[in-house]
Amino acid sequence: MAESFGVNAILADQLRPEIIYRVHNVTNLTGSAFILRFDRNGLEFAPGQHITLGLPGDNQLREYSVYSPANVDYLEVLVKEVESGSVSRKLKNLQPGDIIKVDGPFGFFVPDKTKLFSAKHLFIATGTGIAPFHSIALSYKDFDFTILHGIRYANEQYGKADYPPERYISCVSREEGGNFHGRVTDYLLKNSAGSDTLVYLCGNYEMIHAVYDVLVTNGLSPDNIRTEVYF
Repeated sequence: MAESFGVNAILADQLRPEIIYRVHNVTNLTGSAFILRFDRNGLEFAPGQHITLGLPGDNQLREYSVYSPANVDYLEVLVKEVESGSVSRKLKNLQPGDIIKVDGPFGFFVPDKTKLFSAKHLFIATGTGIAPFHSIALSYKDFDFTILHGIRYANEQYGKADYPPERYISCVSREEGGNFHGRVTDYLLKNSAGSDTLVYLCGNYEMIHAVYDVLVTNGLSPDNIRTEVYF
């Protein structure tokens, strides 16, 4: 009976109609960064989670944090086109109505709901690593958070207008502009996080390692730090 059930389950899965995800639009933010919007089809996710995207017939998939909030009827991801990256370049060239493959959601990089409205949150990101924090910030209302966004150029302040001005701090390293000139580590050396702050880090490994060291050296417990590495 167990073997028969397994066969039936496989057949049922093969006969189940595949959900079609169609592209709404591609919005270019800079020469390489863009927002891809597409059908949600009722997909449920927790703000902070990621999904995988690819094109039909292509086995190459990439992980992207959901950029859109949980209370809208579409999905968005924030993508940085990589010159040698096959998936990001294909996604950038998509047209309205094109079909993409979507799987997920995945991951546990989500805020602790038991502390969401009682604790202070510091979200630290570099580049497109701000994507999960955009989803979190727009999904929950009236909680205490600050986004610290490390970028190279001022035009990379993705989604800045979506946050209250006092909750978004851009650290621009290669030119003047933004709220602070320098890296996020430079800012944290001058503005330490409170010992009871919950800190979430999303970005490249080097940033996460450096920021982690600064935070712990300044007295923040490692138990208050969560990380998500963007490659």
